[in-house]
Formats: sequence, C-alpha cells, structure tokens
Amino acid sequence: MGNNPQVFQKELEFQDSHLARELFGPQDNHLELLWNNLGVRADTRGSKLFLYSEDEEQINIASNCLIQIYDLLRSGHTLYPKDLEYGIRCLVRDPGTDLKALFRDNVFVVSAKKTITPKTLNQRDYLQSIREKELVFGIGPAGTGKTYLAVAMAVSFLLQKKVQRLILTRPALEAGEKLGFLPGDLLEKVNPYLRPLYDALHDMLDFQKVQEMIENGIIEIAPLAFMRGRTLNNAFIILDEAQNTTPEQMKMFLTRIGFGSNALVTGDITQIDLPFNSLSGLVQAQDVLADLAEVEIVYFQREDVIRHELVGKIVQAYENHEKQLKKSDNRNPQ
Repeated sequence: MGNNPQVFQKELEFQDSHLARELFGPQDNHLELLWNNLGVRADTRGSKLFLYSEDEEQINIASNCLIQIYDLLRSGHTLYPKDLEYGIRCLVRDPGTDLKALFRDNVFVVSAKKTITPKTLNQRDYLQSIREKELVFGIGPAGTGKTYLAVAMAVSFLLQKKVQRLILTRPALEAGEKLGFLPGDLLEKVNPYLRPLYDALHDMLDFQKVQEMIENGIIEIAPLAFMRGRTLNNAFIILDEAQNTTPEQMKMFLTRIGFGSNALVTGDITQIDLPFNSLSGLVQAQDVLADLAEVEIVYFQREDVIRHELVGKIVQAYENHEKQLKKSDNRNPQ
C-alpha cells in the first residue's frame, strides 16, 4: 500500500458575515485564486472557512492573506477583484508584508481629481523611494506604472510646495534626423513623442490648470535636448524612456540636478531603440550609480504589470497561440 500524502487543514472564522461574503466573492470565486496561485482548496460554511493543502506553508500564506484583507474590509477598504491576487503575490515574495500598508499607501493628488494607490509591492517601494531619495530609477516593462506613478508623485510634490516647478522630458529618439521633414516648429515636431507625459498629467490635474501652469513656466514638458546647459533648482524632474539615451545624454541630464530638486529616471532596458551596438545611458547608469547611497534603483517585474482583465486575457491568448505555432514548427521541420 502506498503512503497517502499528509493534508494540512486550517479553520478561519470571520465574525462579520457580510464582510466574509465580500471577502469570499460572488459564488466564492475569490477563493478560486487560492487554488490557482497556491494550490490551496477552500470550503465555506457560512462565515467559516476551511483551508486544505499538502503544503503547510501555502496554507499559512493563504490564511495570512485572507485575515489581512478581512481587516482591510473592516477598516472600510473597497475590495477590488485583483486585490486578493496582489496580496498573495506580495506574501509569497515576502511573508512579512503588511497588506494594510500596501493598500492604504495613497498618493494624494488634487482633492477631487485623483488618488493613486500602489497595486504591487514594487510600486509601494517605488513611491517610498521617491519620498526618501534625491534620485530614483524605475526600470522595468511597460504597464508597471513607472511613468504614471512618477507623474503622480511629481504633481503631489508640486501641490505640497515641496518643489516650485515640474519638468518632464524624454529623448525624441525616433524624431532624430527626420525632424526637418516634419511640418511645424520644433515643439510641434517633438510633441508626439511627449504625448504620454501630457496624458498622464491631464489625468492628475484639470486641463485648464495644466495649461495655466505650462504658460506660467511651473510645468515644462520638453525633449531631452532642451536640458543641455541648464541647472534645475527646486524642481521635480522626470526623464522618461531613458533606455533610449546615450551615455553622454544620461550624464548631461543627471548633472542638471540642482539644489532642492528630485530626479526620477524611468525606462525599460529590454526595449532599446538606439542604433545597433550603441550603449544605452540607462544600462550604464544602473552600474555606475549602484553604490551611491543617495540613489535608489527599483526594478519592476512582469508580475507588476497592471492590465485591464480583458487585456490580460488577450495577451495570454496570443502567448498560447505562439506556443502552439512553435510546437507545430517543431513537429514539421523543413
């Protein structure tokens, strides 16, 4: 006779039955995440919950996550479908994670316009680093909130009068030598490359307020070439798409930082559009500056990508399709 594996069990009871139902989700579908992510099976009986798994550590993670999110619900937190999954991911990486600190860490930006909440542990660390350090690098794939959170913090600093102006810049690499062939003056030519910064800014502030601040020089959005020869004091400066800077451009930007200023550099080192064999200023900077105490480098991972649920399904469908094509190619070699 074979030995049956030991199954561990844990019982949880939640006093507030209404909040327990919210925690479990419609038809207990939130609890399916425990099985999908941890291999933990969950059964409910009223406001009681029974967890089962062959891995005791996974049960403890599931229990910890549910208890912490229940406490968040008790304190008035609105539970979004992805919160439980984010909580599980964070606790898998660091069992000591305080989910209340994660989900309650808000960047307050304009009372009636926008409140930003970090959705992953790296996003929370990113925001904390911006508060504490003079120079922060946010490096990782698209969709992780690098630029959006950077603009949110910049606006927050500006409205709290921690800085006097906000400067947003990015290299207009794609424009390059083609600028002369585009219609309009120089700003009109490079504006398409700065559009993502405008979009993020308009999501934080009313359109009219943004225009007034730009006209008064409080907010400046310009290509990186405009930074040469300047010293930027009492400013919050963001360099976006920094993977497309040359080492010379990166050094030029970093040496513009003046007194009372904060600088934030964002980029994705897997999406470098520089000419072949050219060294990226962002790649070089992460090595050159790694040991400076005043500098923080936050690396975002694929699990930090925040997508609309449908977009996630579309991406997964394409990945599955590509895998099937590869299998087919392997079975039918030329």
